[in-house]
Amino acid sequence: MQTNDTDRPLTGRTVLFSIVAFFAVVIAVNVTMMTLAVSTLPGNDVDNPYGLGLAYNEEISAAREQAARGWQVAAHVERSADGHGSIAVEARDANGAGVTGLVFTARLARPADRRADLSVPLVERDLGVYRGTAADVAAGQWELIIEADRGSERLFLSRNRLTLR
Repeated sequence: MQTNDTDRPLTGRTVLFSIVAFFAVVIAVNVTMMTLAVSTLPGNDVDNPYGLGLAYNEEISAAREQAARGWQVAAHVERSADGHGSIAVEARDANGAGVTGLVFTARLARPADRRADLSVPLVERDLGVYRGTAADVAAGQWELIIEADRGSERLFLSRNRLTLR
């Protein structure tokens, strides 16, 4: 039996370097994956959850006041093939008359990525009809958040999940 002179014996130093190199690769991959995961989806739904929790009773009170007004608010969202979106909101009071003199805003929020959220100011075009447009609206799932303010008082808030094609 003949041995090759270029074969090196397996020494403790070779095993040590192999184990250190293996764990260095595993740690580097883990750090890279953690960094990518945290930077693409931070996991926060709101900026200040503690403050939002403290204001919970105020939100319940505002929702009761909104329900007592008896407003009927209907929204229509369309997305064209070139990515432009249009939002129309029709607001009627309890008697069916158009609600005027409000500042309506709409926000298209991505459920999985807040960085893609779009804020759309709505302008009153007709009696109780508010419209606005947005560019670069991607297809997929969105949450439509509609708010109506008069001065510094929020009078209406609605959240609806929708799918744009």
